[in-house]
Amino acid sequence: MSARERAELATVRRVVVKIGSSSISGENSGTIQPLVEALAAAHARGTEVVLVSSGAIATGMPYLRLDERPNDLATQQAAAAVGQNVLIYRYQAALRAFEIVAGQVLLTAGDLENPTHRSNARRAMERLLGLRILPIVNENDTVATHEIRFGDNDRLAALVAQLIGADALVLLSDIECLYTRPPDQPGAQPIRRVGFGDDLDGFEFGSVVVNSVGTGGAATKVSAARLAAASGVGVLVTSAELVDDALNGRDVGTWFDPNPEPGDAVTTGAVHTSV
Repeated sequence: MSARERAELATVRRVVVKIGSSSISGENSGTIQPLVEALAAAHARGTEVVLVSSGAIATGMPYLRLDERPNDLATQQAAAAVGQNVLIYRYQAALRAFEIVAGQVLLTAGDLENPTHRSNARRAMERLLGLRILPIVNENDTVATHEIRFGDNDRLAALVAQLIGADALVLLSDIECLYTRPPDQPGAQPIRRVGFGDDLDGFEFGSVVVNSVGTGGAATKVSAARLAAASGVGVLVTSAELVDDALNGRDVGTWFDPNPEPGDAVTTGAVHTSV
């Protein structure tokens, strides 16, 4: 049953956790170990865990001798092809001590737009979870195009949570919770709870940030959280270093109440842009 309170994260049946590129690449690559330890502890309690992990391009960049995220699609695809392999190896190496096997799942926006592909993706994920495999999901950057993409992995995580009927979604960031305006600005106040349907128009969430390793920002997390909450999935936004607290239902982060009467429709994942 979907979590109605953050405390229920300790006992949910199925949870999706999303982590971004900047949290697990470069000097932060050591974050993978404590992240895996938190996921393994939830797995040991019987929770079905799905990890949505960015970082393929960022992880591949050093192997291509790139100092910053490439702008051209072909180089992004090359970096993703190399980085995804290394990233999964790092996760599996950390999971081995817990006798957990990872399963790689790469999706494109078209996979969730096409009913047949979406059904196949759901069936594969359900089978992996049934076998006690930990699926690690990412956008398939090697074949994705500029024209049609998810836009960011926060949105992908929300759509995966919808797809598999998750009870909760945890979006990991670099700050402990969301604020009424960027936290470095005067008067910024922490937001601990967002009721379903609450008006957030008066708040100033940072726009999408494109840095040396990835894309993201508070605005994308709010958008993804509201998308998942609308389908009946409770959402927690908090920092990567608090993932263990989050999965144990402690009072951290910003909680988005789920829709008490969700519909059956699954929103497709494409973000159409022009080049």
